[in-house]
Amino acid sequence: MTDLSAFPITRKWPARHPERLQLYSLPTPNGVKVSIMLEETGLPYEAHLVNFGTNDQLSPEFLSLNPNNKIPAILDPDGPNGKPLALFESGAILLYLADKTGRFIPADAAGRYETIQWLMFQMGGIGPMFGQLGFFHKFAGKDYEDKRPRDRYVAESQRLLRVLDQRLEKRQWLMGDTYTIADIATFPWVRNLIGFYEAGELVRIADFPHVLRALDTFVARPAVARGLTIPAA
Repeated sequence: MTDLSAFPITRKWPARHPERLQLYSLPTPNGVKVSIMLEETGLPYEAHLVNFGTNDQLSPEFLSLNPNNKIPAILDPDGPNGKPLALFESGAILLYLADKTGRFIPADAAGRYETIQWLMFQMGGIGPMFGQLGFFHKFAGKDYEDKRPRDRYVAESQRLLRVLDQRLEKRQWLMGDTYTIADIATFPWVRNLIGFYEAGELVRIADFPHVLRALDTFVARPAVARGLTIPAA
């Protein structure tokens, strides 16, 4: 049997199936990127809920795997050269799983780098900007009398949505007809902006019909529907 006892995180979240990839996460836009990817690839895995309500992410066990105290993180008992591999950062995990399975990233070098380009577009732009808009629109920031910070993130979110909409105008997915990790990274955040953050009207989401069409296609995928609820809260 695979032995993961060298990893302190398994003391707080014991692996019932240590031969499977271990996922430590929450069903947030960043968290579901990885659960969706795992569902899409069919890799066997075991999901563990990291409860922010009880500060699980600040526990020594979790910090031993991710010192940045963010989800998601994984522990793959069958990593490179058959040795266990621990990873954090959702973009890095998506790239790793794409390479591990040979799926959802083009095999040719040009297509691969273009996909990584759009993955980085999400990681560096869409995630941070949509997240800030959520703070200033729905959470504590909504009570600030000065609305300039909120308006800045509204404008930046609209700009990013416009880039996406133009990219998708004549394409089914960000890489054309090919569904990739760039889509898996991006559309959970678009869904969250409209749904959980309730900011669709604020950013005038109807002005971005190609984004909405791709989002509808994305959430209709069975693996996406499953991944959006993992780990169960």
